[in-house]
Amino acid sequence: MIPSALRQLGTTLTITARRGYRRPSIAPKPSFNIKHIRANPDLYSQTCLDRNYQQQKDYPQQIVQKFDEWKDLQQNARDYRQRIKDIHRRFSGITSDRLQDDWDLLQEARLLKLKLASIESAENACNERNEYLASSLPNLTSDKTPIGSEPRLLGYIGHSPTHPEATDDYAQRDHVRIGRDFHLLDFTSAATTSGWGWYFLKNQGALLEQALIQYAISVALKHGFSIVSPPSVVYTHIANACGFQPRDQGGEQQTYAIAQKEEGPKQKEEGSEQKEEGPEQKEEGPEQKEEWPKANRAQERTPERCLTATAEIPFAGLKADVTMNEKNLPLKIAGASRCYRAEAGARGAETKGLYRVHEFTKVEMFAWTMRGSEMAVFDSMLAVQKEILRGLGLYCRILEMPSQDLGASAIRKVDIEAFFPSRQDKNDGWGEVTSASICTDYQTRRLNTRVKLRSSAQNSDFPSTINGTALAVPRILAALLENSFEKLPDNEDGGRSRHDSGGGGDGSSRGGPGKINIPNVLHPWMHGFEVLIYEPGDP
Repeated sequence: MIPSALRQLGTTLTITARRGYRRPSIAPKPSFNIKHIRANPDLYSQTCLDRNYQQQKDYPQQIVQKFDEWKDLQQNARDYRQRIKDIHRRFSGITSDRLQDDWDLLQEARLLKLKLASIESAENACNERNEYLASSLPNLTSDKTPIGSEPRLLGYIGHSPTHPEATDDYAQRDHVRIGRDFHLLDFTSAATTSGWGWYFLKNQGALLEQALIQYAISVALKHGFSIVSPPSVVYTHIANACGFQPRDQGGEQQTYAIAQKEEGPKQKEEGSEQKEEGPEQKEEGPEQKEEWPKANRAQERTPERCLTATAEIPFAGLKADVTMNEKNLPLKIAGASRCYRAEAGARGAETKGLYRVHEFTKVEMFAWTMRGSEMAVFDSMLAVQKEILRGLGLYCRILEMPSQDLGASAIRKVDIEAFFPSRQDKNDGWGEVTSASICTDYQTRRLNTRVKLRSSAQNSDFPSTINGTALAVPRILAALLENSFEKLPDNEDGGRSRHDSGGGGDGSSRGGPGKINIPNVLHPWMHGFEVLIYEPGDP
């Protein structure tokens, strides 16, 4: 039965698709597990609620409805094709005189072809809408993840520090003050140069950054990771496929987009025509269905790019549109990169110093593994993190993070928080320094990363990805400054030696506020600076 409302179908569904997801032509083609979502809509809806994805909670049911609509369209299309085939069979081998007698039948066939084209357009619109809805859903949640907003304590690293009371504000052990007085940090000049959220690392502060990077890489190498140096600029669609959106659930800007080169006058004119279209276009006829791709040709030629928030993004993209060999898994890589976070809202503004900044260096770990083998790789990343933090002498706690703290791609996340003396009025002094997440096939399905199976009825599958922070320089540096600072007695010699921070060398630091003990594991990269002694004056 062919519905009478079919004439309007092409227009209605084409407009729906225009509001949905549209990936650039060069982007990897995703393979969403629509079948699993249709079979478990309540599970996915509850996951959205558990993870505070309120807007997406109805998407699973919409996917079911759109799929049913697509099935109806498929049946209608089969009816049309069968009728067209019957008409063609009737006209097979007849003379032109006979054609004149069956003119009405011939016109019916032409009309059916037009209606069939409209149905096929509507089918594509349904598929595009479901693709958009599926791409917006977060991953499922592990049964190890606490539901809600409260993490679960898993354990501690190191011993609780005991800091003697002092009469000055060094009792607060603020890394901003310590870094300034020891000529390691300069936020004032960075604010003039770049704005709030940037900083200069100077003198032994810059050396500490390089030492921390090399130390983290050495530990990762020991645990079987290969080293990769990634780019800091990626296509936006690659970042989106990894679960990083330009704005978070609260609408807060997350990534820095890179301005695109202006297009020619014709392309700009076409783009502006599309921009002027409003909701009232709903009632227009089917002729507008060709305007959507025409108006976006310029965007297709120049896909948007953004700065990477983490090396996880280019690492995941390293195997986009690639079929890996099962025998090569797990594949574990690590590397240092610059990271860029907009964080333009209140969350960033309330935090001073190095704790939350716009640009920083981080050593990241990333791995691909077969589904079902995630825990072995996950545990190896946690082992790297624990060894690094233990070697630095930091007091930390390990947390199983709750559902509302998971990113879109993760089913499970474990954070390690270090103790910051200056943050005792915030979260009792605890602050996140590392994170590790299991993402199953969330990223590989969106990036078309496959694994060729050695023995299976199916030829390929989507591997799981796992990622983790080996070391983020700013927060670790801040924790080291605050926890390694030691106040000197007034009569202790603060003179310059080859093991301290240098300076005037005239003993002018005598009676200064204190010293910073560099952890032993960093000494190989500190060029002889093992203790930093306060020396007043402009460096």
